[in-house]
Amino acid sequence: MAVILIRADASPTIGTGHVMRCLAVAEALRDQGHEALFAAVESTPAIDRRLSADGFRHVSIAGPVGQAADLAATRSLLRREHGTAVMLDGYRFGEAYRVGLQAAGARVLAWDDLGDGMPLHADLVVNAAPQAAALPYEAMAPGAVLLLGPGYAPLRREVRLAAQAPRRTITDRPVLLVTFGGSDPLGLTGPVLQALATERPDGCRIVAVVGGSNPRANELAALATDGVSVEIDCPRMGALMADSGLAVSAGGGTMGELAALAVPTLLVVTADNQAMASGDAAELGWCTAVDARGCDPAKAAAVIAGRALALWADAGQRQRMQDAATALPLDGDGAVRIASALTGPPPKSGSAARRRTALA
Repeated sequence: MAVILIRADASPTIGTGHVMRCLAVAEALRDQGHEALFAAVESTPAIDRRLSADGFRHVSIAGPVGQAADLAATRSLLRREHGTAVMLDGYRFGEAYRVGLQAAGARVLAWDDLGDGMPLHADLVVNAAPQAAALPYEAMAPGAVLLLGPGYAPLRREVRLAAQAPRRTITDRPVLLVTFGGSDPLGLTGPVLQALATERPDGCRIVAVVGGSNPRANELAALATDGVSVEIDCPRMGALMADSGLAVSAGGGTMGELAALAVPTLLVVTADNQAMASGDAAELGWCTAVDARGCDPAKAAAVIAGRALALWADAGQRQRMQDAATALPLDGDGAVRIASALTGPPPKSGSAARRRTALA
């Protein structure tokens, strides 16, 4: 049994997406007989409860994030736990940190969404965006195993299982789902939910999923009315997505789950790291995107709600979006592939497998 350290943070400011996509791989690692240990400088009570409920150990380490104390604590934890590999997920780990982590001797898997040229100092790189193979990863991580494209989208078990069920037609999916991730840093859930509720179409059930790390969770729960429900830390996201004929979602990690369940989606770009993947996804036809960065929440909510209601009214368009999602090369095994690559034997030097393993 190998011990894999997962170094990822969560907070109301940065959200919970880094931890949640690592959780999908942690499930796969456990299924393969390995142990995943989460380490964080920053976390939230909701994330800690989720990890404990799922049976994963998690520890708090010294910070600030990405600084010398963080690196020292992470390396010390690797030694103490005899860790064979570490997954690093976050945007606050600079080059000095990455160099120091790789020098610890364990295999390093780096998650990346930007492809901005920064050296990653990693043995494996994951980017599940549709156009990830076109990014300069061979220069950013020379010799690394590149796990690129939608075939590496990390889906949690509940989503994988829901994706295996027969697909229903769009007219049999009555839910309009609203989700802005674990913490919704821009505070869009409330304004969007209220704007949609005032013009809720007949036969449409609006469901807002609010992460437990959202500081506005209690006030958002009070917005529930007839035909509009609010679920905090929803334990049945796979089933809920399968019921959804349209989703309004932040363009983060939830994007891969919605695509796997063929949910027509209005992606809302809320952070810079979401822009490229959201644009690429929209070009594939299963979703459309709107940019909310730097916008007043009330004005952004009006635009988002208007776009969502127009899509809901066009069942033919939503069915075409569902069909486009169904045609995507998503089989739900991305997390399994990542876990296997991380714990399997390193490819031979210079082999094609070592240079690039892209599933478009």
